[in-house]
Amino acid sequence: MKKVLFLTGTRADFGKIKRLMHFVDRHEDMELHVLVTGMHMMKLYGATHLEVRRESFDNMYLVANQYSGEPMCSVLGNTISIVSRIADEVRPDLIVVHGDRLEALAGATVGALSNTLVCHIEGGELSGTVDELIRHSISKLAHIHMVANEEARQRLIQMGEDPSSVFVVGSPDLDVMGSDDLPDLQSVKRHYDIEFDDYAISLFHPVTTEEGQMLDHALSYFSALQESSRNYVVIYPNNDTGSRAILDALEMYQRYERFLIIPSVRFESFLTLLKNASFIIGNSSAGIREAPFYGIPSINVGTRQSRRFAGKSVTNCGYASREVLGAIKQVASVGSFEPSAWFGDGNSVKRFADAIDTDRFWHTPVQKSFVDIR
Repeated sequence: MKKVLFLTGTRADFGKIKRLMHFVDRHEDMELHVLVTGMHMMKLYGATHLEVRRESFDNMYLVANQYSGEPMCSVLGNTISIVSRIADEVRPDLIVVHGDRLEALAGATVGALSNTLVCHIEGGELSGTVDELIRHSISKLAHIHMVANEEARQRLIQMGEDPSSVFVVGSPDLDVMGSDDLPDLQSVKRHYDIEFDDYAISLFHPVTTEEGQMLDHALSYFSALQESSRNYVVIYPNNDTGSRAILDALEMYQRYERFLIIPSVRFESFLTLLKNASFIIGNSSAGIREAPFYGIPSINVGTRQSRRFAGKSVTNCGYASREVLGAIKQVASVGSFEPSAWFGDGNSVKRFADAIDTDRFWHTPVQKSFVDIR
């Protein structure tokens, strides 16, 4: 029986990897363990650990790793200690981490230092911020990679990863996006008290390397949204350094009738809202990855996703109010686009299963070697 430990720290990564967890949970030769930490455990961001607990997995570990506003380097140290203790108790055969969050970096570090296989999902991508440094660091600590597309695979090979350990599976969240399991729009609107007929989605996260400018950026951004006179479902930022400045700016709009401000939205409900939105605006990867899959226009503001692949449905602009407002006017006049499958086709779980159900997968060497390109 192979023990597989998944780490989840945010509403976003859980939505992406939940189906992979269920595959492992149902597998007769595997035992699922889930460590729930990070933003999940913070009331300010919606206490989304409740969403994970609803899945009723047998082996869950809910552990807070930070207080609000704690420096990211301190949070990383806390999380490494937590993962180390859980891994020592569980003795997993495999640790699965996703993306570019500190929780994933902690999990990969513990795995590498304890001779435990680490599988990194969605490595090999660019973003242009400190997130990119974290993502590539995780990839160098991981032994096995499940990437979204061939471009990401080639990037990991360029970084010295063994080509035989890099699998193109697509982005796992697209499996959910293309399914018939999403809630209907009216039930989502009722649950979150959304009274708008037409709306756009706002997701504006901090850029850690621009901490000193985040308040000005946020004030400029929300001012442009207000001036556009459109309706917005505004979702809280993540908890990276600089998030407090965004929340302070957002506080000024608590009573603005065209903003519905929500700390967190369940992943499936978010997808339903996205699928029916006029557009999505901000600097979330959802505007780069998920929105194009539905053909929904997106506006990418500032530098946070500056090096990501951007399809025809993505409009880039700076932080200045006039630029944001101009982008809104441009996108509002365009309508929808042809759906894009750049990050996958909705069949990731099967490809993940095909890879993990092989002897070769489980016999991946824990001693890594840099593979030169010849």
